[in-house]
Amino acid sequence: MIDLRSDTVTKPSAGMLDFMMNTGVGDMVFGEDPAVNELEAMAADMFGMEAALYCPSGTMTNQIAINVHTRPGDEVICSHMAHIYLFEGGGVAFNSGASVALIQSENGTFSAEDVRQHINNPDDPHKAYTRLVEIENTVNRGAGACWDFNEMVRIRELCDQRHLGYHLDGARLFNALVKDGMKPEEYGTLFDSISICLSKGLGAPVGSLLIGNRDFIRQGARVRKLFGGAMRQAGYIAAAGIYALKNNVERLADDHRNAAAIAEALKQNSLTEKVNYGGTNIVIFTLRPGMKASDYLEKIRARGILALKTGERSIRMVTHLDVSDAQIREACDILATL
Repeated sequence: MIDLRSDTVTKPSAGMLDFMMNTGVGDMVFGEDPAVNELEAMAADMFGMEAALYCPSGTMTNQIAINVHTRPGDEVICSHMAHIYLFEGGGVAFNSGASVALIQSENGTFSAEDVRQHINNPDDPHKAYTRLVEIENTVNRGAGACWDFNEMVRIRELCDQRHLGYHLDGARLFNALVKDGMKPEEYGTLFDSISICLSKGLGAPVGSLLIGNRDFIRQGARVRKLFGGAMRQAGYIAAAGIYALKNNVERLADDHRNAAAIAEALKQNSLTEKVNYGGTNIVIFTLRPGMKASDYLEKIRARGILALKTGERSIRMVTHLDVSDAQIREACDILATL
């Protein structure tokens, strides 16, 4: 099967498995796991930030960040497409007792002026206290859309003026970096905290990192314990993250090229009404009225392709390192003529 459901379906390569099995391990909670320590130091150094925290998932790193940035009753400004709002089980409310102020936009990005309009008056006792601005780059529901760096800078300036925290859900940040040619440290200067995922396009089997200053990460380690994320001999999986950061970043350009080919093939199909492609590794398309996503998925599954339903007439396809160029050509031939 050509599995385009998500870039989370990747499996460790032979080189990654060998690296994992030959790593040294220790007790992570005691600070004695050499691979975890190396991975955290590598990530912090890469982004020019002081410290990092290794966690099982990106949901956990995001939720830890929100918990550290906010107090119960506070409000988080984010997109209506944000992963923290749509796909983290209501964790903003459940874990931190915070609410969200949602910014509507076509692809999940927004402007500093949009943020300004959603900041509550701190002297109004009827309103939640605005505490944090969160953005997601790339935007999953925005078909892998990338943020304009200058707009992120303007939001940073506004956050400084209004004393707001600034968190980046960078689950697919390396896709944005490869596409736009930016450096990780340029992001490190902008955000108070950054979450990066190792188990999507980078190909590790599990794991995410939260990056920030030392005091923030110290508080985050306490919340990680509270959330049940303090692992023990985690070096075996942390080693996969080290391998991924060393070997699998630049090749993300291959995934972008393959996703662009899929987007073009879908545009040729008579069943397709609209194709959204943000320039990285995600394509979201809408079928013409009368064609259900569930029926379409059955058709392509019968031809060896897996994809993900995102609405009654919408479907997502994601490219990754476990889908070869030959498989992409085969999928494009099928999708263009189905």
